[in-house]
Amino acid sequence: MAGALRLRLRASLVRAWTRRGPIAGLLWPVSLLFQIAVWLRRQLYTAGIFRTQSVDALVIVVGNVVAGGAGKTPTVIALVQHLQAQGRIVGVISRGYGRDGTACLEVQKDSRPQIVGDEPLLIRRATHAPVFVGRTRHEAATAMLARHPDIEIVVCDDGLQHYGLYRDLEICVFDDRGCGNGWCLPAGPLRERWPRQAVSRAGQHPARLLTLHTGNDPAFAGYTAHRSLATCAVRRDGETVPMSAFNAPDARPLAAIAGIAQPESFFSMLRARGLLLDQTIALPDHYSFDSVPSIIDEGYAIICTEKDAAKLWSIAPRAWAVPLVFQPESAFFTAVDTAVAEQLAAKLSSAHGHKTT
Repeated sequence: MAGALRLRLRASLVRAWTRRGPIAGLLWPVSLLFQIAVWLRRQLYTAGIFRTQSVDALVIVVGNVVAGGAGKTPTVIALVQHLQAQGRIVGVISRGYGRDGTACLEVQKDSRPQIVGDEPLLIRRATHAPVFVGRTRHEAATAMLARHPDIEIVVCDDGLQHYGLYRDLEICVFDDRGCGNGWCLPAGPLRERWPRQAVSRAGQHPARLLTLHTGNDPAFAGYTAHRSLATCAVRRDGETVPMSAFNAPDARPLAAIAGIAQPESFFSMLRARGLLLDQTIALPDHYSFDSVPSIIDEGYAIICTEKDAAKLWSIAPRAWAVPLVFQPESAFFTAVDTAVAEQLAAKLSSAHGHKTT
């Protein structure tokens, strides 16, 4: 009950963030205090009172300025796979949000998602790149480079507002919400004002910023990406089935489960594939599945996201996971390649690289 109430309240707030209506207006004074706190924190890093630390590799941070999921993890996977295809040696770091504990760990293909986090595990399995989770991004990056010293590019999954790790390139991801009503939390969806201000101290170059938009707003600046569901679903044992099979006359009724930031987006994409959903279960993001939804034992065929599958399969091994197909436009990768080449050349030409500040 409490979880369902939280989801309803969150859905109401997300709807309020789409326009500057009465609810957003009531929260606007609080958002001014939030903006002051964000500004003050940025100034403390700029002045060097809070430390920014570097590592001996090029750092790319993928994040967003809008609260909730906007496609960071699919962007990380697509980015890492592209860099690997270019011959780059890449590793990924994350805090592993929603996991048990804060230990600094290397993610293995058979790691438990409860220990390393569902998104880091998904990235590890999709890219085969080294993935480390830690309490801080710098701790995770340092441990990863100690274990894999040949890594030349560190991709940080999330952390656009965490300035403790120096970054060379920032990629900010938006979905079809764009900037919402343009106000900061809690009156709007923004974690900081947009366009964002880079944080850099004297003698440092601010990180280059690229934006990637997965929505349909042609007026939104930046590069675009298309996302859709795969044509087949996969089960824990590796068996695959065409999505059309779920609509066969003899198919069991279909129930969709999603424990992501925006469950309804997953349900909508399933319906866009032509699937008839008898039941939908929206769960909180990073849901642990420590309690079993009763629908699993009620004769339904269960369909879920790849992220949820790592945890759901432990209690429902016959559930079907649907991979996400994420395709940024080619111009985005061209911009990434240019920025990476320039930054790596600058590092090689420097006798000392970035200094810890």
